[in-house]
Amino acid sequence: MRLHQPAGTWLLYLPCTWSIGLAAAPGCLPDWRMLSLFGVGAVLMRGAGCTINDMTASRPLAAGDISTFQSLVFLGGQLSLALCVLLCLNYYSIILGAASLSLVITYPLMKRITYWPQLVLGLTFNWGALLGWSAIRGSCEWSVCLPLYFAGVMWTLVYDTIYAHQDKRDDIMIGVKSTALQFKEDTKQWLSGFSLAMLLSLCVAGMNCNQTFPYYSAVAAVGAHLAHQIYTLDIDKPEDCWKKFASNRTVGILLFIGIVLGNLWKQKDLKNVEEPSENR
Repeated sequence: MRLHQPAGTWLLYLPCTWSIGLAAAPGCLPDWRMLSLFGVGAVLMRGAGCTINDMTASRPLAAGDISTFQSLVFLGGQLSLALCVLLCLNYYSIILGAASLSLVITYPLMKRITYWPQLVLGLTFNWGALLGWSAIRGSCEWSVCLPLYFAGVMWTLVYDTIYAHQDKRDDIMIGVKSTALQFKEDTKQWLSGFSLAMLLSLCVAGMNCNQTFPYYSAVAAVGAHLAHQIYTLDIDKPEDCWKKFASNRTVGILLFIGIVLGNLWKQKDLKNVEEPSENR
């Protein structure tokens, strides 16, 4: 489950928090019950993804530490607990959440098929950007959820391409593909494009749900963080790639804080509108 390496769990969880935060009523904090449920779900589903990856790569099996049967039982346990979490949501969200299972299962296989497994990971890891909103509102507001989801996918292409540069020598030897091998020395240009697409999509999502100044300030801070990551990145130093990859937790937290403060700011704007009306 990689509990000792929580970076992946954070990166799966944070898009859920963005969506839950954006779906909150003006002037209100995000639903803490939903944040907790999605936190548990992120730990379980990230663990399930790691288990599937280890089974397909035969890592624990080759060492003889875990049998195939034990791996399947453990995977079944994680998925069963994750299902219990999903069943706590509304019917729309249950169906939407179940639809992501095919992505969870197929992602580990993509490394052998395409140079773009990071794109499939992005589609998988950011499903919570759809699910969080529907868990609060009962359905998706696509004008908000789709740009938010797209922004998350672009973000994943940034941080997981950086991550893949750590392993590129080993990947070439064992025949595993990645965007790091696809982009090579053009990586920074591609990362810049993905970052710009992410920021524009976040702005669209914010405009479509009437976000306020703190939100756009956070988007600007996210842009500055990503620009610093890309500018200082050394794709040939694994330790630097890991450092930059892990720092993306800060990116996600910055945006979540901006969403929460932006939502609270809406109440202030409402009061400013109401007061002149009352004076009349």
